[in-house]
Formats: sequence, structure tokens, C-alpha cells
Amino acid sequence: MPLRHQPAPPTPWDSDLDQPTIPASAYVHPQCSLIGDVQLGENVIVAPNTSIRADEGAPFHIGANTNIQDGVVIHGLEQGRVFGDDQQAYSVWIGEGTCITHMALIHGPAYVGNECFIGFRSTVFNAQVGHGCIVMMHALIQDVEIPPGKYVPSGMVITTQQAADRLPDANEGDRTFSHHVVEINQALRAGYRCANGIECTTALQNPADRNGFHSTSHNGQVGQPLRAEVVDIIRRQLRQGHRIGLEFADARRFKVGSWQSGPAIASTHDAQVLTQVEQFLAERPGDYVRLLGIDPKAKQRQWEQMIQKPE
Repeated sequence: MPLRHQPAPPTPWDSDLDQPTIPASAYVHPQCSLIGDVQLGENVIVAPNTSIRADEGAPFHIGANTNIQDGVVIHGLEQGRVFGDDQQAYSVWIGEGTCITHMALIHGPAYVGNECFIGFRSTVFNAQVGHGCIVMMHALIQDVEIPPGKYVPSGMVITTQQAADRLPDANEGDRTFSHHVVEINQALRAGYRCANGIECTTALQNPADRNGFHSTSHNGQVGQPLRAEVVDIIRRQLRQGHRIGLEFADARRFKVGSWQSGPAIASTHDAQVLTQVEQFLAERPGDYVRLLGIDPKAKQRQWEQMIQKPE
């Protein structure tokens, strides 16, 4: 029996019997062990043979759109905490859109920021890794704070703050690769979730839909895939440095041109933006929706297009 919902055992330091929190949009493989106060964000994927065990140090936070790959171990010491982005204390905090790749070890107290990449068999212990860092294979990061946007080469041992401060910046190619891994794992998450659903499986196998991007809405329902031309437009706007916004109107408001503001999507990652757009459409099937390309510096829209009309 998989341990994916097992509460923490009662101990002298914690008798609350906290259980994992797994949103409907996440996918956790049954060959995983999730124990104790493990808080998964939306659209997280946890691959087989991982151990995420908040029975000594707790709680753990794993942010939206993050992927935890095969054989990863996440654990924490009973003493020692880091502050998450919500300014609360955690044994382990892992941010959004981050890749914790095969066989890596994250041992609390530990903080890993948004949009990071932790390479195969690398270890982060009693350390903080800032937003946008790229950590390659077989690295050790211990007792230090890695500044945001840094690159840790394969095999590096970073155990002094002086060594951490000398690290080079990650380049655009490294960040692009990390973003690509996030997108691949979001597609895998959608595919795994759809595996037992006949309609979804049929859609994924239909050649006409292969350029679509499937996701799930907040209520757990599988949304219709975005049309290929919409996906292309979104990606083109992101490459131009624009942010994506949404507006909507019901039939009455549409007739008089009275649009209501929807979310302005802060992320610049294809997979995260496409997921949020699809979720918004799934939540408003009876509305007209148009998509905006916004210049974040000028704070002005540069482009707009209707992407949904109610039937």
C-alpha cells in the first residue's frame, strides 16, 4: 500500500499527527512515500520512489508547478528552520516552478527558491538557494546562502559563504533548459492524471490535438486543450518580454464592450502561463475571454485577441 497519505508518527517533539496536503491538480505517483505535514502546491508532480518525510523536521512546502523527480529524498532535522516566502517557519521550503531532479537530497533546514534547478544526486543541507539558481550534478551545498541567479557547476562542494559568493551567474541557456524541464513535467503530470480517463486519453491520442496544452482546473475537471494558435501566440508574447493578462465579459457586457479585468499572470514560464490560462477558461465556460500582451515596463497593453466565445 503506498504511503502517500500517511500521518506523521507521534513523537516527543510533535504529537499532532499531521497529514500531507495534496491539491486535486497535483499528481503523486503511488510508489511514493509522503509522511506528515507536506504541503504541495497546485500542479506539482511527484515521480516514483521518492521519499518526502516530514516526521522529524516539519512542515515542508513544495510550490506550484514544481517537479520532484525519481528517487528524491526530502527530510529535515528536528531543530532548525528557514523562513518561507510567506514569512512562516519551515523545515523545508521549495518554491514554484522548480526542478528537484533524480536522486537529489534536500535536507532541512533548507530553502530552495522559485525557478531553481537542482541536478542529479546533488545535496542541499542546512542551506538556502536563492531564486533562479542552477545547481548541476553531484554538487554539495551546505551551511551557506547561495545568492539568487547563481550557477553551481557539477561536482562543486560549497561549504563556505566565500565560495558561495564567488559563484558565476547562470546563463540564459541554463535557464531555458530549466524552464523546458518544467514544461515537460507539466505535460507528464497532465498525461498521468488523464491516464484513467477515456475522454482525456482519446484527446491526447488524437493527432489533431497534439499541439494543444492540457491542464486541469481548480475544481479538478480536465479543461479543453488550448488551440495551437493560442499556444503559439502566448509563447511569442512571452519571448517578446510581455506579460499575459486576461479580460472577460458575459453576453450582456460583451454587447456594450464592457470588459472585466481577469488575472495578470506574473510568471514568464510557458507551462505555468498556459496552465493558468486554461484554468481561467475552464472556470468561465459561458464568458467571452480575450488575452492581452502587456509591456511590463510601459505598463501598457501591446496586443489583444479573443480566445473564447461561448457557444
